[in-house]
Amino acid sequence: MFTVLLLAIIYLAFISLGLPDSLLGVAWPAMRGEFGLPLDAAGIIASVTIGMTVLSSLANGYIIRKIGTAKLTFISCALTGGALLGISFAPTFWWIIPMTLPLGFGAGSVDASLNNYVAHHFKAHHMNWLHSFWGVGATLGPIIMGSYLMDASWRDGYRSIAMIQLVLALILLISLPLWKRHEAGADAKKANDVMTATPDKNPLRIKGVPFALSTFIFYVAAEMSVGLWGSSYLVQVKGIAIGTAATWIAMYFGGITIGRFLSGFISFKFNNRQMIRAGIIIALIGAITILLPVANVLLMVGFVLIGMGFAPIFPAMIHETPRNFGKNNSGVIIGFQMAAAYSGSAVLPPLSGILYRNISMGLFPIIILFFILMILVATELLHRSVA
Repeated sequence: MFTVLLLAIIYLAFISLGLPDSLLGVAWPAMRGEFGLPLDAAGIIASVTIGMTVLSSLANGYIIRKIGTAKLTFISCALTGGALLGISFAPTFWWIIPMTLPLGFGAGSVDASLNNYVAHHFKAHHMNWLHSFWGVGATLGPIIMGSYLMDASWRDGYRSIAMIQLVLALILLISLPLWKRHEAGADAKKANDVMTATPDKNPLRIKGVPFALSTFIFYVAAEMSVGLWGSSYLVQVKGIAIGTAATWIAMYFGGITIGRFLSGFISFKFNNRQMIRAGIIIALIGAITILLPVANVLLMVGFVLIGMGFAPIFPAMIHETPRNFGKNNSGVIIGFQMAAAYSGSAVLPPLSGILYRNISMGLFPIIILFFILMILVATELLHRSVA
């Protein structure tokens, strides 16, 4: 019962992590219209947010040693709620930029610390279910924002999400004694020791690590690109209404959510590597579908397939890290993987936006297909190098 309560709190924390992730891409067509901005200006916001996320991921071990995972999770959730509230009152585009700093810090801190904790302390199905709760947040975000875009303003959507974040932060604050009690247990102490263990050698010199980092770079770039640019592609290229496009992107995140929930059960029968390969194949089918001149209903199915294909890749890669590189190394390497993932997404999606602006938004499905193929190449090279 005690472990179940702790897991429920961790799952709530991942809902709070997912809620803001999909907001910008869905709201951007309306935001850029209000501020009179070019399409690729969204890349500036994304890059600043992710840059802060990288820094907080790299500093994660130090921060945990200072204040602990529980307080870090609460503070991060409160910061993101305050940042979203600040964005909702932005008088100009440049007001949004400083608001993205606490937003990025909160995301990186929660992501790295809880991923590493669950990788060591719980089985693979819990890792998949943990990330399915990220998907719950990422799915609710565009649904809530889409409802406001139809009848009100993107500002009201941001305020609504901010209020949810602050309520979740309050729940995390109330739960601090629960975390403290758990951290007093022998198993939790062992897990925390592993999280801050000194690696056997320089992580970048360990065989296979560069391929692992490459996988995370292209995976998060692909996942973020669909969320950031998918709505603009549907509106500009396919002529779909903004509110409808927001709903379709919500279904993409819904595919990730449902896929990760199902992956938790599938992981009882299949190992991490098998699930990674299967996910990549499903995502490839989805990417090819949106590339072809298909009917709108099949286009929607393509986005859902990409989401379901993405579902097992990230959690399986994280959970496989101790096995690939050793428990003493995994704490530092997971931090490196988070930093690599966010670094890639800070560069590749904004670069894609520049291509869309100067060439054509129609390049969107081709670039997504390229990213997924690179995930396939990197994971296969990783598996061979650590076999």
